[in-house]
Amino acid sequence: DSNLLVIILDTNPFVWAESAKAPHTPLSLDDALRQVLIFINAHLALKYNNKVVVIASHVGHSKFLYPISDDEITKHRISGERNANMYPNFQFVMDQIVASLQELLSNTDVSFLEKDSGTSSMITGAFSMALCYIHRITKNDDLGHIKPRIMILSLSPDSAAHYIPLMNCIFSAQKAAIPVDVCKVYGEETAFLQQAANITGGIYVQVENPQSLLQYLMFAFLPERYARKFLNLPNQDQVDFRAACFCHKKIVDIGYVCSVCLSIFCSWSPVCTTCKTKFAFRPMVPPSPMRGKPSPISK
Repeated sequence: DSNLLVIILDTNPFVWAESAKAPHTPLSLDDALRQVLIFINAHLALKYNNKVVVIASHVGHSKFLYPISDDEITKHRISGERNANMYPNFQFVMDQIVASLQELLSNTDVSFLEKDSGTSSMITGAFSMALCYIHRITKNDDLGHIKPRIMILSLSPDSAAHYIPLMNCIFSAQKAAIPVDVCKVYGEETAFLQQAANITGGIYVQVENPQSLLQYLMFAFLPERYARKFLNLPNQDQVDFRAACFCHKKIVDIGYVCSVCLSIFCSWSPVCTTCKTKFAFRPMVPPSPMRGKPSPISK
């Protein structure tokens, strides 16, 4: 079997700048990228036919870092010179990822900070691209030898505005039997990605020491799907199943659910704004004081 690993890398430079300023365990994007490249080389070294795909979840859009087209290779001026101290396949993958990431960061628009949207990344867009790529690859695999899985390296907090498309991606991955692993490198735990790992049967790990990111990647996320059956991997003791309301895009603990389309609202409404269903609620009549008492007998 060929193990296809699709890595969604959160490349939000604004969030990475905050993680680099952490007082105890700072981690820059350069340091994290070095450790991620070592992890990718380890995955490719496990089996000769293992494949890897890297998608950047950036601010405002998502992009493939690897593989890229021949035109982009010429545009990035990736040299074909081989390093005698490195396996050629490792060098080919590393050069493409680094060149694509450099171009992506150099074209980052700073105006996202002014719009107060710089703290959120396009995880949903990258998730959709990963599912489409896996579907295209596995469609031509008649014998079912390709075993895909998705791993998300996340730093950005939850975005309630992306709740609906993210849940659609999660249920699509569950239907396709694609496990989704989540490595939360920095920041608070994300409720939506916790649900993604729990629903699809993946692994969710909150990194306590970002400087030891490579150790988390090697021991928790490197084993393939078949080997996980014989390993005692980290599991989630508690999962945050909170949802975002469809009306104001806010994460709520208690809300109102439409009985027809299962839309969630933070306040009661007589009409569902999603499916336009009208709810027929009868007003609650207070109990009569004479109710339950025997009627007087007329003489």
